[in-house]
This record gives sequence, structure tokens and C-alpha cells, in this order.
Amino acid sequence: MDRVALTSDLSFSRIVYGMWRVADDANTSPEHVAAKIQSCLDQGITTFDQADIYGDYGAEAVLGDALRANPGLRQKMEIVTKCDIVAPIGKYSDKPVKYYDTSRAHIHASVENSLQVMGLDVIDLLLIHRPDPLMDHHETGAALDELVAEGKVCTVGVSNFRPWDWALLQSAMKNQLVTNQIEISLAEIRPFTNGDLAFHQQHDHPIMAWSPLGGGNLMTASGQLADRMDTLAKDHGVDRAAIAVAFLLAHPAKILPVMGTNNLDRIATLADATKVKLDRESWFMLYEAALGAEVP
Repeated sequence: MDRVALTSDLSFSRIVYGMWRVADDANTSPEHVAAKIQSCLDQGITTFDQADIYGDYGAEAVLGDALRANPGLRQKMEIVTKCDIVAPIGKYSDKPVKYYDTSRAHIHASVENSLQVMGLDVIDLLLIHRPDPLMDHHETGAALDELVAEGKVCTVGVSNFRPWDWALLQSAMKNQLVTNQIEISLAEIRPFTNGDLAFHQQHDHPIMAWSPLGGGNLMTASGQLADRMDTLAKDHGVDRAAIAVAFLLAHPAKILPVMGTNNLDRIATLADATKVKLDRESWFMLYEAALGAEVP
């Protein structure tokens, strides 16, 4: 599988395994989670995406249990996690409102907890999960720089930031932000024209794409887009999911789709998208159907 360099010392597999549902599985045993990880590794998928809030603040611990029970796995993986969302669930069930916290104290506490529950010495990539309207960019930027200097995280980035949010935070940092994880798929095509992809492509920032299957809706959809995905899937000998992901892989902005499923059979086919090379006409056939109209 191709890899994408985020820094001179860190690269990610082109497809990332998303673990936001890992705590929702009926079987969260270390053995079952390790089987998912190994299936990914067998395909060259070495990058795994987490967040403190996933699984009502429990998904990181599920991963940690699997890593402690299978100590040989960690050295084969790159682990991403996120922080700053405080929601009235799990350990924050006493909170009266959902909010974002990009204060130094919260970021440091979140990282310490993530390291502990996952049993890690270092996090490969830490993302600020959501733009915070109350963010003091000097405080947040300094906190991220401190974590890199302390060796607790290798590198840092953001999630769901617009270009101006990125520029604000970056202006107060010594380290470079290396990626932005945004929603982009055939069900969410606005980033192709709203400046998000253009900004990051201009600055050569690889982009992580969450919900590349539109939250699963692309798999159950009907209509012109579904028909075109199915036609291309038949032509290439893959399923509809592989076509939806190949659509993202074809873009020159170095998009890394974050794929999440608990089904071992589905996990075993995540790399199928890398076998598909869409030509420009096929790409625009999908794009036109997603737009619902011919391009202007």
C-alpha cells in the first residue's frame, strides 16, 4: 500500500482504520480487537484513528487492552487521537452542556489520559478535534508545542478546521500542523470547491477524510450516483465502497480516507480501493451524480 509522508520521520498508510465504533461492537475482547488490527496490518493499513470521545470516552481503553495483551502490535502501528470535545456522556456525564476546551490544562490532561488508557509512551499524531470559538491560539499553540517538546506526541494537527482556523492556530506555533481531518465523500463534496482542499493542496498538507462512505448512506443509496458506483464496481471487480473510496484517492491533494467498520469481512476488503484507478471521465461521472447536475 502507498504511504503518505506527514513529516520527514512520520508517514501514514494511504487508508486509515477508524476506531470510532470499536467500543460499540458486541465483542470488545482484546483478542477480537487484535484480530481487526492484524487484518488491517495484513493489507498494509498501519494507521489507526482514535479520539478521546469515541465510545463515550471508552474506545481508547478498548484499544489499550488489545495492545497490552498483544505487545507486538504497537510497533507496527501509527496511532492518531484527538481531544477538546467535552460532552455530557461517560466521564463527563455531570457536565450541563457540550462544549470545546482548547485550554492548556485540558489538552495536557487529555493527552496524559490517552497515553495511560492506551498504554502508550507516545502518540504519533494528536489532533484538535473541533474548532473552539473560545480558543486562545497562543495558549493552544504553546500547549501543542510543549507536548511535542516533551516527547508525548510526535506531531500535531487539527480536525474540522477551516483554512482561517488553521492559519490562526499555526500563527502561534513553532511546530507545523501536519494534517486536517475533515468530512469529505461523494455525500459531502463541498470541500472540493469551498476552498478547503485548495488551501491544503496549495500548502502540501495531506488531508484525512472522515466518513468517506457518507456514514454508510452511500452503501444503501439508490439513484443515479448509486447506479454509477455499481457500474464502476462491476467494471473493476470490487464493491461500491471501494469505488467511493477510490474517488477520494484519485484526487491530487493526497486524501487519506478513514474507514471504520467492526465487521471482520469488511475490514479484510478495505484495501480494495487501492486497486482501482479512476480515469478523469469516470471521476467526473461520479462527481456529476453527486452534484445532481452537470458541472457548470
